[in-house]
Amino acid sequence: MARTDNTHSRVVAGMKILLPLVALGLLSTVFLISNTVDPSQSVPTSQIDLQKRARELGATNPSFAGVTRQGDEIRFDADIVRPDPATPERLTADRIVAQFRLGAGTQVDITARLAEFDQRALTAQLHGDVRMTTSTGYVIDTARLISRLDALHVLSPGTVTATGPLGDLTAGRMLLHNVAASDAAELLFSAGVKLVYQPPSVEE
Repeated sequence: MARTDNTHSRVVAGMKILLPLVALGLLSTVFLISNTVDPSQSVPTSQIDLQKRARELGATNPSFAGVTRQGDEIRFDADIVRPDPATPERLTADRIVAQFRLGAGTQVDITARLAEFDQRALTAQLHGDVRMTTSTGYVIDTARLISRLDALHVLSPGTVTATGPLGDLTAGRMLLHNVAASDAAELLFSAGVKLVYQPPSVEE
């Protein structure tokens, strides 16, 4: 019995010496394998202008949606929107996608690089590669569009170029709105309209 106790004691004493040596060897291996750290170098950080981020309040992927009295659905989406520091009710947005689903079934899609929203006047001014596409076959390009947010009223106060079912045209002004007498949607070109008519092909 005493011999067994002595053997156990020797094993325990040996483990007390062996285990710390193994742990020390493992730690040495970790330090040898790891990359050398230069204490003179600064800690790497992300290249972000934190002061600029703090000054610029904004929201990413915002959207605005509503329904007009005539039942037309209006939706605006943007990549990012920021308030005007001097006039908080005015917002600036980047990369705009607008969609109008008219009660009669027509759909109008608008894209632009920039937009300025006036929450008090419920208007949006879109500019920068503005393109309007309708499900009736019109593709319209212009420099600027002014749209209401509570009604179907999209105005281009400057020159527009368009292709459509009748052909290619240019005009000094364009208006998409609801006619007051009938509440029907109307796409109106005016101010020096020039149309290159393309008659439909006749199949024999």
